[in-house]
Amino acid sequence: MRPALVRLLAVAIALSVRLVLVPAAAESPQRIVSLIPAVTEMIFAIGDGARIVGVSDYDKYPPEVSRLVKVGGLLDPSVERILGLKPDLVVVYNTQVELKQRFDRAGIPYFSYQHRALADVTMTVRAIGARVGSIDRAETLALQMERSIAAIRESVANLPRPRTMLVFERDPSALRNISASAGYGFLHDMLEAAGGEDVFGDIKRESVQATTEMILARKPDVIIELRYGANVAKDPARELQAWNVLSSVPAVKNRRVYLLTGDEFVVPGPRVVNATRKFAETLHPRPR
Repeated sequence: MRPALVRLLAVAIALSVRLVLVPAAAESPQRIVSLIPAVTEMIFAIGDGARIVGVSDYDKYPPEVSRLVKVGGLLDPSVERILGLKPDLVVVYNTQVELKQRFDRAGIPYFSYQHRALADVTMTVRAIGARVGSIDRAETLALQMERSIAAIRESVANLPRPRTMLVFERDPSALRNISASAGYGFLHDMLEAAGGEDVFGDIKRESVQATTEMILARKPDVIIELRYGANVAKDPARELQAWNVLSSVPAVKNRRVYLLTGDEFVVPGPRVVNATRKFAETLHPRPR
């Protein structure tokens, strides 16, 4: 048995996905609908984007998805629109139980997706590659990603690890309803790989609602705020000024509050490599 195939069998077990190894190209799905932007990006990255006929309302990358039929999202998938595309594979969230049941009744195969840690991103690349019949290309992509992240990790290994708060949501121009990365998930892992220490790393959840009292107590050296989708800041400088009320926090005092823009930071697909690299460059800027 080929090493890539052995690895994919282990991936299938680890991800608990509905995975069917397809030995013949003729049996591979040719009309794919993806409700998961991360998996859409994976399929395009392994060279099978031409087989995708429908995507979620939130798919924006690569640019080719703008020409595809939009079929809703996690909370509002349009079953009628999906069925109308006559798919032979639908990529769904693992939590969409009712939707999967409808596909079971209709006899439509699906790939059940669940995102967790950074390592699971490449595991999913391998799993979806196997499901669409592109094992070798998926293995090549996954290895490239893993090596790139390992290189980033190695490049910062001997540098100081600033205590960092990674914010991915808050009210505009105010320090209210702040959602920050905690000690579990791909955002936390990306931050750690980039050479930062997550100030909420001891809280074993994907996110935490961070009050100003918590931020004052945790004393982050760096604050990185992410903006993406419709939440891109029109005036980044003004948005960053909101943090000035916490002038005793080291990150604010030392002007180490940053705003990074882009969907690649929150979509756990192939672009996590670029996102991790940008984290590293932000945490460890080169002297000018």
